[in-house]
Amino acid sequence: MTAAPPPRRATFLALPPWRERRAIAEALRTETIGGLVLLAAAVLALIWANSPWSGAYEQIRDAHFGIPALGLDLSVGHWTADGLLTIFFLVAGCELKREFVTGELRTPATAALPMIAAVCGMAVPAALYAATAAAGGGSLDGWAVPMATDIAFALAVLAVISTHLPAALRAFLLTLAVVDDLGGILVIAVFFTSDINLTSLGGAFAGLVLFYVLQRLRVRGWWWYVPLGIAIWALMYNGGVHATVAGVAMGLILRTTRDKGEKESPAGRVSHLLHPFSAGVAVPLFALFASGVSITGPALSGVFTSPEPLGVAIGLIAGKVLGVFLGTYLAVRFTRARLNPDLAWADVLGLSVLAGIGFTVALLIGELAFPGPDLGEQVKAAVLIASMTAAVLSAFLLRRRNKVYRRLHDEENIDADGDGIPDIHQPTAAVAGTAE
Repeated sequence: MTAAPPPRRATFLALPPWRERRAIAEALRTETIGGLVLLAAAVLALIWANSPWSGAYEQIRDAHFGIPALGLDLSVGHWTADGLLTIFFLVAGCELKREFVTGELRTPATAALPMIAAVCGMAVPAALYAATAAAGGGSLDGWAVPMATDIAFALAVLAVISTHLPAALRAFLLTLAVVDDLGGILVIAVFFTSDINLTSLGGAFAGLVLFYVLQRLRVRGWWWYVPLGIAIWALMYNGGVHATVAGVAMGLILRTTRDKGEKESPAGRVSHLLHPFSAGVAVPLFALFASGVSITGPALSGVFTSPEPLGVAIGLIAGKVLGVFLGTYLAVRFTRARLNPDLAWADVLGLSVLAGIGFTVALLIGELAFPGPDLGEQVKAAVLIASMTAAVLSAFLLRRRNKVYRRLHDEENIDADGDGIPDIHQPTAAVAGTAE
């Protein structure tokens, strides 16, 4: 009689089974889970940076390692901001391209209102920052920090709240955030470049042209695109332009239309494949090493006493509300743009407050605008405080709207006689505005 084989030991940090990996990836593709992971990373960073082990946090964040063949030697914090965050911008570029080709932005009539709202939602916060900084004798370098809305965080808040809110509200927010991201990307590319190296920049441009040609020729295979993408990224960084711009550029080049016989377009495949990594690794690691600020002492008190962080907080909390809401109202009032009939003005107000969640892009622009330790920490604290304030206020407003739509939904589906047919049925949009 042979003895039974000993039970297999679980390997420490081994990959989970394929079924579990697929379930995790699918979860990270949802806005709710991705936003919660991002929030958890930010909270962990704040706890770690304000704990007795804060020295270890700073040592890890500031530790340098490089790739000599690419001429790179960066700290861990810079690798997450310039390297891993490029994956986030690549996915964002694919989303932008999809919106322009097949989504909400493909027809000017549909896209006009959220685009106007997005532009006003960038201009007003920048103007309020400039006014606040100038009045206090501060630097105007941070004017772009409160401009951008964080897509992942804002959609996560909306997804948690929205059980009965109109689908048009999510479409409005997504279009607004996409245009916001495009504006933030352009600001980074134009205003936050270091000394330009024309040779490296020319090489990056040539790489993008080759990337485009490969797409037009329908060349397939990751072994073509991954090495080329890394080379473009490194050349862009060495060229003096923020390296995340390379991710956006490649995302915009990827084809979003399907050829005959294709189940998914190249942009769709890339976005589907990289979204879990972006939401579960790239953005949380960036948040982990960008959100670690002291919440006691000068960093926290400086938010309300220094003109630069105060301007950022006012821009995100008040500027976004004024810009998005008034921009939408004035566009409806004085142009041919029309608000979606499924939406009420109270919905737009809640969405305007939600747009004040700046987080990822705001933290990135804040690092570029204020690289110094003291003012930079204060600006980061201002972004975090303003984003959390916007999240809480918008959750309160949108929860109230959700209750209104839930009540209307229940009233529409009264079945007093039990025959399975609602006795009262009125279109929600027709009465939503009366419940503001």
